[in-house]
Formats: sequence, structure tokens, C-alpha cells
Amino acid sequence: MAASVKSHEVLSLPLPDAQQDWIKSIIRDVPDFPKKGIIFKDLTTLMRDPIAFKLVLNALTYSCKALKPTVIVGIEARGFILAPVIAHQLDVGFVPIRKPGKLPWKTEKISYALEYGEDSIEIHEDAVSADDRVVIIDDLLATGGTALAAKHLLRKLGANIVGAGFVVELDFLDGRKKLLENDEFNVYSVIHY
Repeated sequence: MAASVKSHEVLSLPLPDAQQDWIKSIIRDVPDFPKKGIIFKDLTTLMRDPIAFKLVLNALTYSCKALKPTVIVGIEARGFILAPVIAHQLDVGFVPIRKPGKLPWKTEKISYALEYGEDSIEIHEDAVSADDRVVIIDDLLATGGTALAAKHLLRKLGANIVGAGFVVELDFLDGRKKLLENDEFNVYSVIHY
């Protein structure tokens, strides 16, 4: 299957519409968080439901498997919940991307704009190499700022990014377009709004 895959082709286990609708019904909307005008998609309610959470993790794992990653990278904080499980299921390594000052070794750092502010992330300078096939995992793709920053950090270290996976994608914010600008790799999101 992987041999016939073309750039930007989505590799996934598509959930039937009824399951997608059910998962959407479990995700809690929190208005005006973290600031006025933002409707925050609270995935803790999804993670609390063992069946819904398993469906999401299985879909993300399946989408990653055909890409033959050597490393799954999770972005702090909710990517830490998802990425290690996927790495475990695929028998590959897990690498964290963290907020500044949290990693104990020498790091590379990048600052970036969020849809509601500015932030920075770091990765150990020896976390990935040119030999690695990396999939980036996070909970949500909105404007693409955090995922794009992770992409730039990983590229700086020479990693071969083969994919990115998200539980939720807010299509109307065009984060996918920003993430894939001047680049080609597979992006998969379980649920789209």
C-alpha cells in the first residue's frame, strides 16, 4: 500500500460518519477560552470515554503505520498523551517537543504566533537525525502555528517529516495549507470542523 502513495494522499482508517458525529458529540466546546472569541475544543471529555479515545488512537495509528516512521514526535502538552501510545503501537521511538526550559539537555528553540498569542517550543538537539522518518502528532490543527514551528525545528535537525496527525482540524482556519506551504507530506485529522 505505501509504495503506491503519492504526496498529500491521506493514509487513514476513515471513521464512518456516524462514529465521527458521535465523537464530535463527546468533544466539549468551551466558549471564550483561553480568551474572548475563541471556542476551545476540549478533548478531555473525549479522552475520558474509553471507546471514543480508542477509536481516535486507532485511526491515528493506522494513518501513521503506512508512512513507516522511525519516530513519533508529540507536541506539549496534549500531543504527549497521544504520541507515546502511537509510538508504542508501532514499535518506534517517541520524541517530545516541549515548552522552553523543560528539557534537560542542549536544545533548539523556535518562537511562533498562535491564534491567540505567541509561544516558543524546544527539542533536544540530538532528538532526531537525517535518518529518521518523523510523524508529528498533536491534538488540534487550527491556524497551524504550533505544528509549523515543530516542522521547522525538525527540519533544522535534518529529519525527514513524512506526516502529521491530529485528532481535530479546524478547516476554516487553513492550518493545513500553512503547514504544507513549500513542503509535501501526509496530514491526517480524525475529525474536521
